[in-house]
Amino acid sequence: MIYLLDTHVLIWSLMYSSKLSDVSLEILKNKKNTILVSTISFWEISLMHSMNKLDILRIVPDALPGLAIEAGYELLPLLPDDVANYHQLNATWHRDPFDRMLIWQAIQKNITLISKDEDINKYQSAGLKVVW
Repeated sequence: MIYLLDTHVLIWSLMYSSKLSDVSLEILKNKKNTILVSTISFWEISLMHSMNKLDILRIVPDALPGLAIEAGYELLPLLPDDVANYHQLNATWHRDPFDRMLIWQAIQKNITLISKDEDINKYQSAGLKVVW
């Protein structure tokens, strides 16, 4: 299966794996699964880091794409179509634009999102597949 990591799941998988659920750990360990990380997550992390709202074990955000690739994850670019049709995500349970774009990418590409965020679960009624 193909899975997309929410930003917090990316950070936890690389640095704090004890915070992951058993289900999430099993998914990440299964080499048959394709694990994607959206470029949106790197932008979110970089922004939070620049505002001193995120401490990621003294790792600079610049290193995260390489660390994600080393972990066996694939990078999911943000494409023009992802952005142009974003307005079609009518549900508004979540105000965070980074999370909303991750949700939209997952819906549009029919990918299951791995997230602990309870507000994200509400988007299942909009077509999102989510697991924690």
